Amino acid sequence: MSRVVALGGGHGLSATLRSVAPWADHLTAVVSTADDGGSSGRLREARPRPAFGDLRRCLTALADPTAPWTRALERRFADEGLAGHPTGNLVLLALTEELGDLQAACDEVARTAGIDPQRARVVPATAEPVALHGRTADGTVVSGQVAVSETAGIAEVWVEPAAPASPLAVEAVDKADLVLLGPGSLYTSVLAAAVVGELREALAATSGRVVYVANLRSEQAEARGYDLATHVAALRHHGIEPEVVVAQPGALPRGRCRTEVVEADVAGANGLVHDPDKLGAVLRRLA
Repeated sequence: MSRVVALGGGHGLSATLRSVAPWADHLTAVVSTADDGGSSGRLREARPRPAFGDLRRCLTALADPTAPWTRALERRFADEGLAGHPTGNLVLLALTEELGDLQAACDEVARTAGIDPQRARVVPATAEPVALHGRTADGTVVSGQVAVSETAGIAEVWVEPAAPASPLAVEAVDKADLVLLGPGSLYTSVLAAAVVGELREALAATSGRVVYVANLRSEQAEARGYDLATHVAALRHHGIEPEVVVAQPGALPRGRCRTEVVEADVAGANGLVHDPDKLGAVLRRLA
């Protein structure tokens, strides 16, 4: 049996889920809830809740893409009062308040969207409202995920308050055969989830193979100019030791990377996003 955990946030985590879902015996998405931009940020201003956006994306990635309910989750309103809000964010907010629990809300959306709980589950990294903070190499502190994403020279990130990680997330990492980090923004997606509570320790202690899926291009600010070696060094600085890096040939410089690098064509036709089938085939060989 292959038990896979994919950890992070944003569109990158959704791509990983689509790559792994066809063959993993059980797949757990451990999702950052620190986003403070867009619809999630507006909802968090109105109510002190964790961010719903990345959870919604993961649920739709695992659901039947042809089902009306799945398409409805991603439908964005154009009305003045609701402009920019996807239906899924509002549904997760309503279910969280109705059921009194974010995990229960995710499970209910998954059930309605036809996701088999025996094969896949979407788990928030923490159910508590947290904010991402970053410190640059010169000691400047920036607060909020959007601010971190727009700041060059980030050296370290953490979340406040120091909320506990989801026990389900920690257990999934403990039992995983394969733990996938990325693709996605290094600090505001991957590490925004990995540094939460006991998850950092679980990632360090897991017997599963930890694989980092590198991005297809350099980031605009937070990890601008990083080569593969710098990405790995940043993970190590936060206590995470990847065993393997999966990289598109020629996408990012390798640098002096002493971690095993598996180069493979995993890019889509436009070269901007990972192709689920190509990436899935590579990850399956590593499982």
